[in-house]
Amino acid sequence: MLEPTDKGEDNGPGDLPPIPGKRYFTIGEVSELCGVKPHVLRYWEQEFPQLKPVKRRGNRRYYQRHDVLMVRQIRNLLYEQGFTIGGARLQLSGEGAKNDLSQTHQILRQMRAELEDVLQLLRR
Repeated sequence: MLEPTDKGEDNGPGDLPPIPGKRYFTIGEVSELCGVKPHVLRYWEQEFPQLKPVKRRGNRRYYQRHDVLMVRQIRNLLYEQGFTIGGARLQLSGEGAKNDLSQTHQILRQMRAELEDVLQLLRR
């Protein structure tokens, strides 16, 4: 069984367990962390170029934290939001990702402006 971290991360829909603070995860661990069977993970590797676990001895897969987060994002797109494989692929790499990035930049600009206002108030 995997040990939870106490980073206070939001597990999101489906109450997935927190991702432990370690460097590499086996396919079995990722399966448990993401609620997806190992054969599905292997299939998603073929369908999503963003998902590239490190392969070592005997072609064993070792996922890093960013891979686990990507699996959770793919799972969310497919299972929670109802995207098809092709639609999820486009969302992750195409216009959907650009729109999300644009929205993120806009939110960051707004937060920065608000923080600068707070800083000015504190300086008075």
